[in-house]
Amino acid sequence: MKLYAHPFSSYCQKTLIALYENGTPFEYRLLAVGDAQIAAEHAALWPVRKMPVLVDGDRTLPEASIIIEYLGLHHPGPVRLVPEDPRAALEVRFMDRFFDNYVMTPMQKIVFDRLRAEDSRDPAGVADARTMLDTAYGWLEKTMNGRTWAAGGDFSLADCAAGPSLFYADWVHPIGERCPNVRAYRQRLLARPSFARAVDEARPYRHYFPLGAPDRD
Repeated sequence: MKLYAHPFSSYCQKTLIALYENGTPFEYRLLAVGDAQIAAEHAALWPVRKMPVLVDGDRTLPEASIIIEYLGLHHPGPVRLVPEDPRAALEVRFMDRFFDNYVMTPMQKIVFDRLRAEDSRDPAGVADARTMLDTAYGWLEKTMNGRTWAAGGDFSLADCAAGPSLFYADWVHPIGERCPNVRAYRQRLLARPSFARAVDEARPYRHYFPLGAPDRD
């Protein structure tokens, strides 16, 4: 398999966690600035040009959640990231959507706004994004009470989404002392070998973070 990705991308990290959890072999097609050949391959495979994209034989799969579900079906390993029980799977998929929609999306809104020219920025949109993050942190604080991982006792697709979501979100809008369950969960994610590897692989690119990467994690 080939994975078109970049290690500093949050959604690429989400996919990498799943691959590393099960030791799934793949060829890393690094979407590096200035590499026109790999960029052209990526664009031909997925004209939307979003990362990551997985190629497995004649199958091309964009979207991190879909890639992870596909891996579970066609390249399963010892760690089952989507439960076989449909009720448990529904909770995992819900939590996956929660992190993508209500943590990752507002976090990226704040980051991408900083990349704009100053006269094109959207302060109202950024304020709304920060409000959404506060709301998401508050809901997650209650939800994680008594839970080890996002959907309960087992590491899952939801935790693959949570890792990069909370990692970067805390950089742009700190979780703070008001949410000890969320802070502790973030630390458990950082200690998970699969996510720790993804974080370490992205360290050389931290200087690109437009808000300034904090001197921690």
